[in-house]
Amino acid sequence: MSAAQSTAIALGVRSTCAALALAPATFYRYRHGPTPGLTLARRPPARSLALTERQTVLDLLTSARFCDDAPRQIWATLLDEGQYHCSVSTMYRILHAEQAVRERRDQLRHPTYTKPELLATAPNQVWSWISPNCWARPSGRTSIST
Repeated sequence: MSAAQSTAIALGVRSTCAALALAPATFYRYRHGPTPGLTLARRPPARSLALTERQTVLDLLTSARFCDDAPRQIWATLLDEGQYHCSVSTMYRILHAEQAVRERRDQLRHPTYTKPELLATAPNQVWSWISPNCWARPSGRTSIST
């Protein structure tokens, strides 16, 4: 970008940006530096669970009573009992933040296939099947002349 700034002094911004395939807005944005207002951290949403509520939900999800149930089943059971703590998606978010969600099915890990290598240390140790196409005549020759 420093090359674009030095060239823009002599040739002009528009012609320099056209030559470098650079948008003029990008050139000006870089020249003025970063905008200080854009680097602010996001505030947590006002309706999000408090830390104590999150911990209560996490304790429920990891309790011995619900250890083998999915969050949707836990949510339905608690709703039948008259308790509502949070939505199902929030339960999944809490579990995901604690790295407690994973694929339940066993995933097969296929071994890497290695091409077989034929190595002979003496005659008649390696035999190979020959394709019938190898016996065909070369293309373009109709007869063998001597």
